[in-house]
Amino acid sequence: MLSHDLKLLVGLGNPGADYSKTRHNVGFMVLEEIASQNNCSFRESKKLFGKTCEYGSGINKTRLLMPNTYMNESGKSVRSAKDWFNLDNHQLIVLVDDMDLPLGKIRVRSKGSSGGHNGLKSIINHLGSTEFKRLKIGIGPPSEIQKERKSKTVSHVLGRFSKEEFTILKFIIEEIISSIDSITSNNWDKITTRLNSFKPQNI
Repeated sequence: MLSHDLKLLVGLGNPGADYSKTRHNVGFMVLEEIASQNNCSFRESKKLFGKTCEYGSGINKTRLLMPNTYMNESGKSVRSAKDWFNLDNHQLIVLVDDMDLPLGKIRVRSKGSSGGHNGLKSIINHLGSTEFKRLKIGIGPPSEIQKERKSKTVSHVLGRFSKEEFTILKFIIEEIISSIDSITSNNWDKITTRLNSFKPQNI
């Protein structure tokens, strides 16, 4: 169960069956697993431009948000949820794919630029700030060659994980959920260190 420090977990991705389980939707995948483990069913929320569910009660109530605005407009949904639930930036964490990280790596940051990610860029624009927690999940690059990488980016992020990649991803998702469930303001640095140094056993 989360402490009162985090109120909103945002997973980034694109809505619809065509994008389900693609690399760009790994943020959705983590939230779907959290919801499953907490018997929490997502419901469409027009006012929040996304799907939401919640579990826990009182100061331990946690809300999950999956924007249905498509990646480039994720900030519209995040800002709407932040305002509706009257939250501060430090009370939310964004889970997002990162092509600059190899599969199996996680990076947690309390603030920072978008790093070229359109979802984060949109959130920064709508919040008017770069100061919000983000958890980046490595999906690896489409190529180590810069010229090829650019031309293959779209097909890569919208492609699905192979069976071998998905096995690694499951370890990552389990570690993220285990860590997120124990985050408080007192141990944020410790959790950050744990996730940033995590390496799945089979890599």
